[in-house]
Parts: sequence; structure tokens; C-alpha cells
Amino acid sequence: MRRKGSVGSVAFEKHLLVDGANLLHAWPELRALMKRDRSAARSQLVQQLGAVHDAEQARVTVVFDGRGDELVVERPSGHVTFSVLYTPTSLTADDVIEQLVGRAADASLCYVATGDQAERQTIEAAGAVWVPPADLAAWVERAESRLASDVRVLNRENAKKWKSPS
Repeated sequence: MRRKGSVGSVAFEKHLLVDGANLLHAWPELRALMKRDRSAARSQLVQQLGAVHDAEQARVTVVFDGRGDELVVERPSGHVTFSVLYTPTSLTADDVIEQLVGRAADASLCYVATGDQAERQTIEAAGAVWVPPADLAAWVERAESRLASDVRVLNRENAKKWKSPS
């Protein structure tokens, strides 16, 4: 496996870049929640994407159109490989995503989730991989299932240890 970036002993080869506002409108459950509570919808999206970060050891960056004069970076899980960015008002999420793809050592390892067809053309021309919103939803579901399976295995192993005499 090629190592593009690593933290500790874990390699992060893929970089998933998500157009946050676009996904909030693309996924029906988030679109409905956003009508009631935009902040809760953003939080739910970020939480769901955490499964891809954890199950696949993929770097994840969620980009939202900004508010303010500066780029704001949040690390919801405390990991440098999982970021939420809010662009300055002078830039769009698309602008920032395009810059991140353009600066990548290997753009083919950047996976950009958006339903915006103009953005799709731009990032594909730069060498990144387009991930339609429905495909990202399936990716998240697979990652959540994998994590749940891993937890069940760990629980069984722990139960065996507790039952057997040391």
C-alpha cells in the first residue's frame, strides 16, 4: 500500500472531501432536518462521515460555505485527519475543495462528494474522483456496518476473556 499521509501507524491514503451544503440538500433526511435545525443537520452529516474516517482510515474534510473573514477549521473528533472547514465569505466551499485537490500530492486519491455537476467537471479535470451523493450515502452505510461488526467481534472477545479463568 502506498502511504500518502500517516498519523501514528495508520496510513491515510484516501482523502474524502465533502461539499457540506450540497450534501445537506441532497440527502432527504438531512434536508428535512435542516428545515428545522441547520446546525443539527450539519452535526449529523459530520457524525455520519466519522464512520468513513474510522472504518476506512480515510482523511475526511467537510467544507461548508463560510461566515466571517477567515477560514475556520474544526476537528470534531480531535484527529487532524478529520476536519470541518468553514470558508471565509470571500470563498465558496467549491473554491476551497478545488484548492485542496490542486495542492494534493496525488489528486487521484482525492474523492469529492458533491451533486454539483460543474464542480464535478472541475475536480475530475484536476484528477480527483467524483462521488455522487447517493454513492456517499452507501459508503457511509457500509462504513457504519463495518464498525458495528467490529464492535460485535470485540464484545465477543471481551466476553470470552471475562468468562475464562486467568
